[in-house]
Amino acid sequence: MQYKTEYLNELMTTVVKRNPGEPEFHQAVSEMFESLDNVLPRHPEFIKSGVLERIVEPERTIKFRVPWTDDKGNVHVNRGFRVQFNSAIGPYKGGLRFHPSVYEGIMKFLGFEQIFKNSLTGLPIGGAKGGSDFDPKGKSDNEIMNFCQSFMSELYRHIGADVDVPAGDIGVGGREIGYLFGQYKRLTGNFNGVLTGKGLSYGGSLARTEATGYGLCYFTSEMLKSKNKSFDGARVVVSGSGNVAIYANEKATQLGAKVVAMSDSNGYIYDPNGVDVAAVKDIKEVRRARIKEYLNYRPDAEYHEGCSGIWAIKCDIALPCATQNEIDEASAKILASNGCYAVAEGANMPSTPEAIEIYRQNGILFAPAKASNAGGVATSALEMSQNSMSIRSSAA
Repeated sequence: MQYKTEYLNELMTTVVKRNPGEPEFHQAVSEMFESLDNVLPRHPEFIKSGVLERIVEPERTIKFRVPWTDDKGNVHVNRGFRVQFNSAIGPYKGGLRFHPSVYEGIMKFLGFEQIFKNSLTGLPIGGAKGGSDFDPKGKSDNEIMNFCQSFMSELYRHIGADVDVPAGDIGVGGREIGYLFGQYKRLTGNFNGVLTGKGLSYGGSLARTEATGYGLCYFTSEMLKSKNKSFDGARVVVSGSGNVAIYANEKATQLGAKVVAMSDSNGYIYDPNGVDVAAVKDIKEVRRARIKEYLNYRPDAEYHEGCSGIWAIKCDIALPCATQNEIDEASAKILASNGCYAVAEGANMPSTPEAIEIYRQNGILFAPAKASNAGGVATSALEMSQNSMSIRSSAA
């Protein structure tokens, strides 16, 4: 896009040239520049001091190989990343993502978003992101442990309780955090708060698992109040079925809504009677299976292959909690035509710029991820504080 401020046009050209083949990062930077287009003319000192040139360049990018052995004795090699983007207000903070789509551009986009999300919480934490193109789906516990230990054998050199504190993200839950933390402790001999999302028995914080999904619904509830609306009686579609999606479903239901659809990377379920969140927890958290198995719990529900079709289901409120750019212009138009009046982002950058423009044109309330999904990192900062003071949650 073209900005009114020529300085931003020139800088955006530089960002694209210096980071080729990284469209997600380009998109994240472009959206930030758009928000500054009317600000910079009133603050030329930001241009003079080169604030933006510095903020679009990571302080440090770490890329490394991760060799691991499967249960049959075969050796595999994945790539690991940690993009330590900005530590201006505190130690780097941001999740680790294990997913086949991971590459340097996605790590940059997520780390860049994390800077602003973390600063919005008002807490002293900087922005970072990391992960690997390792796919945990279909792997045994032993294989995942082997991978996590190999991953941490390199990463431990670059993190620390007052340096960089990773957490979980897609593909990295409590199990993975436990394996990573155990290896860090083995290698360093230190028991400290170097990771968040830990179990309560070894330094975790109450409600960390629920925090992002619950926080999304609390934020959305306040947004709805501005139009004299609420979750009570609303039909809600939640994409995804990880921590964020599961606990967004749980809290929305507690607030009186009926969640009628959820998804995973294979497809989506539609249950007009309301999705049974206990069944989804059993499928995803206990059995680590695919969402299709929901039909074994609710035979009257529907399952559809392919996850993008979930946005064709009529709803009042859409909570995209799966991944980046999952709502495009076409999906946004369907949401608008079906009477959706609010979209709140639980995933990072799940709406394309074209989709956001459709929201604006149709008067749809919109909560961007930097604000609406910050409940998780805010609770992680609490865990960091508890670990620094060597105290545990009272229920541990």
